[in-house]
Amino acid sequence: MFLGHFALGFAAKKIEPDVSLGTAFAATQLPDILWPVLILTDLESVAIAPGDTAVTPLRFESYPYSHSLLAVVLWGVVFAAIHFLDRRRGRAASLLALLVVSHWALDFVTHRPDMPLVPWNDRVLGLGLWRSVPATLAVEVLMFAAGVALYGGATRGRDGVGRWGLVALVAFLLVAYAANLFGPPPPSVAAVGLGGLLGAGLLLPWAVWVDRHRLRR
Repeated sequence: MFLGHFALGFAAKKIEPDVSLGTAFAATQLPDILWPVLILTDLESVAIAPGDTAVTPLRFESYPYSHSLLAVVLWGVVFAAIHFLDRRRGRAASLLALLVVSHWALDFVTHRPDMPLVPWNDRVLGLGLWRSVPATLAVEVLMFAAGVALYGGATRGRDGVGRWGLVALVAFLLVAYAANLFGPPPPSVAAVGLGGLLGAGLLLPWAVWVDRHRLRR
């Protein structure tokens, strides 16, 4: 899943207004932030295999440290603990831990059976929403629209950056999603890893910047 993860990041602002949008995005995307590093260092593996599912040309062969349920839970605890030690807000830390774990739940819905439960065995799960492009579009776009609406209802732009920066961020995510869905497959696994790191390096500061220019309603 792609837009669905960001949808939960947007929606989190309605629940916990003091959590930055960038922090919420980092939580929902944490496994996908770690994953490019792990594939570039050959600790996890992915193959470019167009047709493996209808939605993505990637076949996720092994990602026990970034995407197994146990690992994601542990990453969530670590992420929440760091936030709590920095901000001393237990409710916000708990929400961030749940957002990290939500990544596995949403990927479980979309992926074919390739989502591991623990790093040390081969049992994998997945409901396979990605077998259908129309169904995937319907679920992700509706989730994304709801998340953006909740964020817009919880905040208001205090200046042009807050208003138009948000519009640009939403538009960028939609264009990136369409490119991933309908564009050509990536040229190499290295390009996948570097693209993931560059995407995170762009989107997280962008979300922080926009959020700082918006006020709580």
